[in-house]
Amino acid sequence: MIPDACSAPGLPAANGVLRAGIEDFLYLEAELLDEWRIEEWFAMFAEGATYEVPPTGDGSETDPATSLFYIADDYVRLRERVVRLTKKEAHSEFPRSRQRHMISNVRITGMSDGVADVTCNFVTYRAKRGMVDTYYGKHVYRIDCARQPWKIKAKRSILDMDMLYPGKLTIIV
Repeated sequence: MIPDACSAPGLPAANGVLRAGIEDFLYLEAELLDEWRIEEWFAMFAEGATYEVPPTGDGSETDPATSLFYIADDYVRLRERVVRLTKKEAHSEFPRSRQRHMISNVRITGMSDGVADVTCNFVTYRAKRGMVDTYYGKHVYRIDCARQPWKIKAKRSILDMDMLYPGKLTIIV
């Protein structure tokens, strides 16, 4: 059970308990992705949420309306992505790749009306057909933790790589 500390009015006073709860929430997200329980992963998102992966080399200020993103999903498109990835027709992920999601340096950067702004570093390993791809960068979240269960309102995965090899992103980082 994740603590209800996110609804605390003052960020500094609740910071330790809040950060521990957010870390557990993010570890759960990583576990669901590693175990390919992507329907449960999708359930972590609030209705109206967004999930974005901007182009490599671009920072957190890039706008999907003016730049071509690897992923720029609203809630409906994210649901469609999850449904598509669970089908045998999704050749890029059938049979599915093996993944391991690592997160570190979790920081709460702001708090407003029960919504926490959170950043963390990530490394995602993907193994398929004898090849291992490594993706790394920073996640930027908006997590609504004012009510249970907590929900992701926005997630942006900023890749710190100068290019993707072999040039595609077939998994959820």
